[in-house]
Amino acid sequence: MSQDSPIGTQAPPLTERVANLPAQPGVYLMKDGAGRVLYVGKASSLRARVRQYFQPGHTDSPRILHLISKIRDVETVVCANEVEALILEATLIKRHRPWYNVRLADDKSYPYLKLTNEPFPKIVMTRKVARDGAKYFGPYPYHEPKLVGRTIRLIRRLFKLRTCNIEITHDLPRPCLDYYIGQCSAPCVAWGANAEQYGEQVRQAAEFLNGRHDALRKDLEAQMTAAADALDFERAAALRDQLRGLEALQERQRMVSEGGEDRDILAVAQEGDAGVVQIFLVRGGRVTGQEHVMLQGTRGVAPAETLGAFLTQFYEAATVVPPEILVPEPIPDREVIERWLGERRGGRVHIVQPQRGDRARLVALARDNAALHLAQEAARQGGGPGPGVLELQSLLRLESPPVRVECFDISNFHGGETVASMVVAEGGRVKPREYRRFKMKTAEGPDDVAMMREVLARRFARAREEQDRLDRDEPIRPKWAVLPDIVLLDGGRGQLSAARDVLFEYNHMIPAIALAKGQDLIYVEGLSEPIALPADAPALQLLQRLRDEAHRFANAYHQQLRGRRIVFSALDEIPGIGERRKRALIRHFGSVRNIRQASAADIAAVEGIGTVQAERIYQYLRDHPDAAGRPGPDGAGPPGPDAGPDSRGPNGSA
Repeated sequence: MSQDSPIGTQAPPLTERVANLPAQPGVYLMKDGAGRVLYVGKASSLRARVRQYFQPGHTDSPRILHLISKIRDVETVVCANEVEALILEATLIKRHRPWYNVRLADDKSYPYLKLTNEPFPKIVMTRKVARDGAKYFGPYPYHEPKLVGRTIRLIRRLFKLRTCNIEITHDLPRPCLDYYIGQCSAPCVAWGANAEQYGEQVRQAAEFLNGRHDALRKDLEAQMTAAADALDFERAAALRDQLRGLEALQERQRMVSEGGEDRDILAVAQEGDAGVVQIFLVRGGRVTGQEHVMLQGTRGVAPAETLGAFLTQFYEAATVVPPEILVPEPIPDREVIERWLGERRGGRVHIVQPQRGDRARLVALARDNAALHLAQEAARQGGGPGPGVLELQSLLRLESPPVRVECFDISNFHGGETVASMVVAEGGRVKPREYRRFKMKTAEGPDDVAMMREVLARRFARAREEQDRLDRDEPIRPKWAVLPDIVLLDGGRGQLSAARDVLFEYNHMIPAIALAKGQDLIYVEGLSEPIALPADAPALQLLQRLRDEAHRFANAYHQQLRGRRIVFSALDEIPGIGERRKRALIRHFGSVRNIRQASAADIAAVEGIGTVQAERIYQYLRDHPDAAGRPGPDGAGPPGPDAGPDSRGPNGSA
């Protein structure tokens, strides 16, 4: 190898390894001197492909030349064939996120809809696809988190599927509110939907999620006619309502083909290192959905190559692969990708570049939408910081505008759980996916300062642990290692002092401020007096929005825990009564109040409750009346005025 080649100055072991790579299909990983993966590629012959990089005059691409200048090591993995190499390449790109590869910009898992594998399946959202016998539908766009929720609500309205986690035994005394608002067919009660009826609901929901609306509509029409002929007018009316909902949905969907084909339509727009792929989902000849996916690493990459990289990464996670994918130009390695997609689908898949007609117009429309989304993203990213962010920069005398602000709040209600929240804003916009919540572990009593110190210490301890793992090149997704530019606290000087102690302990030079309740005074380190900004000051309004959002998020978690505790609080303290027995009692009696009125013999009749446990439950509830003073079965009333604090239940309520 010539000395003027890009690796002419490399260590001999690398030169020898490149010259002696196997001539088999596989994947290669190019690394820098620190062992970081710079690029992942696939090849039908590893030796021929990798050696090309180091031959003089092989390329004039600045991107590839810059990559070659940084390569210090090459690692290879031999695969059985090109399809296996294609799959491994996509997996390694997602794991390492190499700088020189085209990659999906969002590092979070895509959401899916899941019909669980159980006698009475429920419809839920998940981000993991497992081989558990369940049916998965998706992926759905990660940038539209409310879309999955809207789809679940639509499924429940049309097909009455449950979302609860209870075991269906048909013996509950009454259904929950979902039945009365038309969101569930109540298989939990004896008179609700039986296994056959519920199974039909699940089948129809699966048909709907697969986009087979026309076939489902004909099926519903036939069932409605049969129910009317059998004089079952109640069922006929329910089927009529389903049909109307389905027809209203179809009216909003654009018909693009009379042939009823299933296909995906893709196009890409890219500028610099950013790109957008627009996808139209056509099912049964109708556009049933669309989404756009942000990409990184597109600088110097041809659009066709970008689409090829996207196809492998996106459809690796997809649960449905259509028989046809339309693209604006020929894709590299098209035959290999088609074989892989065919294996995933269980049938032939064609990647087609249409030249004329409706299909070509749809591809052009996808390209226009991709360019529009890219321009909108560029405007959002490049629009500069808002006035509130700039005013904060001036207020705190920062060298540059703060990007990330983390706000912390404590929710500490008497008689309830004590929790804390962390909400995040970047560029003045909240990022709900970055929110975190905490249950207090060490702070005792209503000491807000101590609790703030605890939650901050836990937040930055996790950041240190995660950063240590990243420094060891462990393949993890950062959740805590991204540090804020400003720490905002709901409180006053005490909370600010606690924050400074924690930040000093973890050696972070991050400015912290506190926003006091009431007059909304801003406490800043180093100032003897708090700052009072005008009510219309952009910085104050930004801080107020974050403080209120943190308060809302903490209260929501607090109420969730408190509600959970209220349901079982009276049973939690009884020795030997675990989660399974508590649920059996609630299922049998309906409420703790009814258990209080039952005899020991009645309690012993519950499945899984023995005579000894029944007597223990009976005696405990008799000795511990509830917060309202309702008597136990022997007439025990509330404690008298001279009763001590231990005269009531440990939580003060049933």
